[in-house]
Amino acid sequence: MNAPGSNPLHTLTASAAHRQLPYAVRLEWGLDGARTVTSGADLAVVVDILSFSTCVSVALDRGAVVFPFPWKDTGAEGFAAHHGAQLAGPRDGGGLSLSPASIRAAPSLERVVLPSPNGSALCHELAGEVTLVAAVSLRNAAATADWVAANLPEDAVIAVIAAGERWPDGTLRPAVEDQIGAGAFIAGLVAAGKGGYEPEDGRHGYSPEAVAALAVFEAAEPRLREMLHGCSSGRELAGAGYAADVDIAAELDDSGVVALLVDGAFSPR
Repeated sequence: MNAPGSNPLHTLTASAAHRQLPYAVRLEWGLDGARTVTSGADLAVVVDILSFSTCVSVALDRGAVVFPFPWKDTGAEGFAAHHGAQLAGPRDGGGLSLSPASIRAAPSLERVVLPSPNGSALCHELAGEVTLVAAVSLRNAAATADWVAANLPEDAVIAVIAAGERWPDGTLRPAVEDQIGAGAFIAGLVAAGKGGYEPEDGRHGYSPEAVAALAVFEAAEPRLREMLHGCSSGRELAGAGYAADVDIAAELDDSGVVALLVDGAFSPR
């Protein structure tokens, strides 16, 4: 951190360092982090495990189209009507909501507007800044990594954004479930050969932030469901009666559907 009155050159250098420019696979947190590391990125990967990314995955498995939208935006109802879509509400509103279980149980699901304070807002914001945006959950982490390896150039820059949660004052709360989910996707990239891997030299092209997330996933994977239920966000959901949402979020690689944001919507592909 720069002290007050520090040399402007040092400020510029620190800003450049935070962009993780030497690396093809980067990782940061929240909207400010996304704006920092998506410079020159070919793909932004938004990870919001509890629950936006998981909701998108479940909806796409059902063949639905999902429109991300900012949270508590008064234009949501009009936007949904314009697109002939159902508007998902907060969990405590009943019916279709930001709950993977509600999306899985919906009697019909074709087009849905899915606001959320973190993952959805990030996707909506990044849509105009990055060529491609993907929503990644634990359910489709490997499938998305395989898609990247098969469809993007070897030197493509991937910016992974862990959405995190919010403290009561609105500031970012880093959430371990999103670090685990980001690490699952990064593990898939490594397995698919993205960036190359030399045991004696380490993972070429992966920022230390990305490698740290990978290590967190590798540590969590043997007891993934327990970790999600035991973390702060999981306990909060279970305490509010939504333990089933945590179970769905823990369905590692159960989906082969890749969630890419095209023309403002995620659709099955």
